[in-house]
Amino acid sequence: MALQESLNKFKQQQEKCQSTLTSIAARSSSSKSSHSHKAAPGNSSSVPATIKAPSAAVKFSNDTERLQHINAIRKSPVGAQIKRVIDLLFETRQALTPEQINEACYVDINGNKAVFDSLRNNHKVNYDGKRFSYKSKHDLKGKDQLLSLIRKFPEGLAVVDVKDSYPSVMDDLQALKSAGQVWLLSNMDSQEDIVYPNDPKAVIKVDDDLKQLFRGIELPRDMVDIERDLQKNGMKPATNTAQRRAMAQVHGITSKPKPKKKQREISRRTKLTNAHLPELFQNLNGTS
Repeated sequence: MALQESLNKFKQQQEKCQSTLTSIAARSSSSKSSHSHKAAPGNSSSVPATIKAPSAAVKFSNDTERLQHINAIRKSPVGAQIKRVIDLLFETRQALTPEQINEACYVDINGNKAVFDSLRNNHKVNYDGKRFSYKSKHDLKGKDQLLSLIRKFPEGLAVVDVKDSYPSVMDDLQALKSAGQVWLLSNMDSQEDIVYPNDPKAVIKVDDDLKQLFRGIELPRDMVDIERDLQKNGMKPATNTAQRRAMAQVHGITSKPKPKKKQREISRRTKLTNAHLPELFQNLNGTS
């Protein structure tokens, strides 16, 4: 209310000043005209003195629009004002006092208790008792600290958790990817980017006994048996073959057995992609 009253008073002052200046300019022009006529009363052939037109209206500053803009911001919802402050803190990455924030984005923190309390308790804002600053999930300052953090998460680190750490963090991620120091992959389920460390020193060695044990496991031939075994081990199958077959029988649909594909014989011309499993290629066909 106080701000609106100030706006109204300011408008009234502008109108009074404008009318006063206009009347002063008109009186000045008329006095100059009468003075020139008195100086040459009998000279009818003389050229009459040039009468100056009234001066143009004085243009005031845009303070009215600025005050209206400030008033609109301070009357906006609390959430909108908080967003303005957080965006300011994110862009500047500086600790600002309430007065500095008010000057930069016109949000009066000290004059609005709801905004002050919400900012103080916001998980993206740090308040030390005097100043507000942006608070990211991971306090990182550069590429070296970013790489050190990624290496602490061999199972992968969500990019969304570090993308607001500092302004150039996404460029540093791409640089680490280009240098082969990290893997940047996309999660097919959540469509989120995950970054993984790529440390060549971390070589994983698997014992031969474990390899033989893994290869010696014979999986059931029927999907129903596979789903049953998954459920026994506390895992939920992604398919329900029994239900699907029951529905097919109700609708009279018979499942056709899939024709077996002829196994292609491996020759020396075949491009080997599983070179780390040499036992698969013991029976290479020597034909060229």
